[in-house]
Amino acid sequence: MMEEMISNAEEFYKILEIPYRIVNIVSGALNNAASKKLDLEAWFPGSNAFRELVSCSNCLDYQARRLLVRYGQTKKMNANTDYVHMLNATMCAVTRVICAILEVHQTDTGIKIPKVLAQFMPAEYENEIPFVKPAPIDETDMKKQKKQKERKNIVT
Repeated sequence: MMEEMISNAEEFYKILEIPYRIVNIVSGALNNAASKKLDLEAWFPGSNAFRELVSCSNCLDYQARRLLVRYGQTKKMNANTDYVHMLNATMCAVTRVICAILEVHQTDTGIKIPKVLAQFMPAEYENEIPFVKPAPIDETDMKKQKKQKERKNIVT
């Protein structure tokens, strides 16, 4: 079942055209709840790094003990009931996914819309959302250069 959960997440990010990798988290990095954890990490070109989008964990009966979720016979028939094992996964952390889409699909002229999302966009933005202003980084650099030129002109 855990493999099916991570497979569903993979399919989701494939159709969004986001490059990703699956990472099996080492036991030393697991919290008390998880016995196994898989992360789906997306490539963020702006920071030249992979970042976690999905976390899928097998928590065995850790969460069930806290929640008192059991299975088995009723109390009257059998006092021995067992705790269920629980799986836990994130499909879509919305802000992270939006950041991934914006970074991965950015072009010189705007943001290319993944095909699967085009149907939800207004007609003029079905293919691309165009940039309307220069990137703030460029504006900041231009202001610095302008100030440096002004200082040089004052000194000379």
